[in-house]
Amino acid sequence: MKDNIWRNDEEYMSYVGSLLETKEVQKLANYTQHHFSTRLEHVITVSYVSYRIAKTLGWNAKAVARAGLLHDLFYYDWRTTKFDRGTHAWIHPRIAVRNAEKLTKLSDLEKDIIIKHMWGATLCPPKYKEGYIVTIVDKYSATAEYSEHLVQKVEKLFRGRKNSTAFDFEKVSK
Repeated sequence: MKDNIWRNDEEYMSYVGSLLETKEVQKLANYTQHHFSTRLEHVITVSYVSYRIAKTLGWNAKAVARAGLLHDLFYYDWRTTKFDRGTHAWIHPRIAVRNAEKLTKLSDLEKDIIIKHMWGATLCPPKYKEGYIVTIVDKYSATAEYSEHLVQKVEKLFRGRKNSTAFDFEKVSK
């Protein structure tokens, strides 16, 4: 989350501050997530936006904040790493839970949120209502992160052109 408003939210920080300080979570800054953001930026965005929604709805904002922060706690490039026993969409939530359990005690709710956050790309839906928040915010965030780059490409194509309606699809797709 580029504007860092989450840093000034005392309640949110009381839920995730100690996790954010760990080297395991900070290491996510070394990995690109959706082409143009780091994994750390992504999980903070998912965590904070999900937390705000859960808080507004009166749902378990603490579990949502923590699970949102830990939902992508893995250390490989998902675009190049392949698995013999399943897809990245199925495997990485299980790796994230395993890694998260090394850092903190997870509730059943937090585990379910992390494991099921790829629903849509996997078949098993969240067991708890809070899981739907993280799942949807994760998809929205991924789309927004990638789309930001596409918008920049389109703006670059049209920069300097006056009244031009010509559009070069070849340049956009590269």
